[in-house]
Amino acid sequence: MVILICLLVGLLSAALGSIVGFGGGVILVPVLLILHTTTPLFDWADSSTIVGISLVIMIFTGFSSTYAYAKRKQIDYKSGFYFIIGSLPGGIVGALLNQFVETDTFSLFLGIFMIIIFAMFFLKKEPKQLDGQVDKVKSHKVAREMIVGETTYHYSFSPIIAFIIAFIVGMLSGFFGIGGGSLMVPAMMILFYFPPHIATATSMFIIFVLSFVSSGTHIILGHVEWQYVWAFIPGALLGGIVGAKINQQLSSKAIEFLLKAVVLFIGLRLIWQGMF
Repeated sequence: MVILICLLVGLLSAALGSIVGFGGGVILVPVLLILHTTTPLFDWADSSTIVGISLVIMIFTGFSSTYAYAKRKQIDYKSGFYFIIGSLPGGIVGALLNQFVETDTFSLFLGIFMIIIFAMFFLKKEPKQLDGQVDKVKSHKVAREMIVGETTYHYSFSPIIAFIIAFIVGMLSGFFGIGGGSLMVPAMMILFYFPPHIATATSMFIIFVLSFVSSGTHIILGHVEWQYVWAFIPGALLGGIVGAKINQQLSSKAIEFLLKAVVLFIGLRLIWQGMF
């Protein structure tokens, strides 16, 4: 029974996570926390164990999603590597900090974090129009041009700000086990004006790379229950591919609406769980 539940949770969390670029951990971690408090079948799922499992599974979710997005040429690899450089050391720091937090406190912290992410979407401004003139971008910024389908997008970002944000995202990823996409995608869209489809695809690429480092740290610390990990992997692989395909059928507004709904619901549920 536990194995079947794990398989379904892995499939659904990976599919939804891939659609919005969160990587699945933002669904998997809260669901396992809820199961931990509602059924004895998941007594083993404390905060450290859940995070360790989530990060290992995200390697497979990230791989399948990255593969699917790469085939459609939606990933901005150059921008992704800038964020990865800052994320890697942050992931190690976050994984080390996680072991000192109790499960209920962890739920409360994660819930508050999700509400902050939800609030960030209302700070979003309209994208700047560069009119194809990439050379007008300030010299200290990295200018990017991406073609998705028949649309050409122009946007830019500061490497220094990207590194700082990526370090914070990496640390939160290692601590919460949510892949970092729940902060990376809004940051890309709000601060750097990444188009939603490119932000979600690039986020999955970053999550794939970051998950190796963060999960490795948790494995060394002994936080991974391997007998349950194998039950999540098939669902994570399939869910990542399915989610990427669904993403192609949705408009940018639909993806953003789904992002907001998922983040708000999970945030409120975890705060309730952490307080009561």
